[in-house]
Amino acid sequence: MPDVTDDSWYSDHIATFGDRLAAAREAQGMTQEEFANRLGVRRRTVREWEDDVREPRANRLQMIAGMFGVSIMWLLTGEGPGVASPDAETRADLPRLLGDLRGLHRDADRMRGRIAALEARVERLIAGRAA
Repeated sequence: MPDVTDDSWYSDHIATFGDRLAAAREAQGMTQEEFANRLGVRRRTVREWEDDVREPRANRLQMIAGMFGVSIMWLLTGEGPGVASPDAETRADLPRLLGDLRGLHRDADRMRGRIAALEARVERLIAGRAA
């Protein structure tokens, strides 16, 4: 994980447009639904923006920047006036969270193996009955 400073927390090499949009929305204490209603779009559209599936058009981008008090440049690149980075306490949790994620990946891999073995056994039993 790259060294993250307050200045680089939302930079392009660490965060995406969707990450910055979600951070700006959350900094205002707004849900996706509230944001969508206020902007006049569907919640699905907001979710797709935050998931980096789509990006808003320029006119919406300008509205979003004004609504959240951030610069368009910050939304697009992480540079310029934006929201504050998470506090040091939150950043201190990141290594633990990363460890938890890796543990979940290992558990999921084990479960995939067990599921595949069980599926093969059931298929053999079905094939045996069909004979």
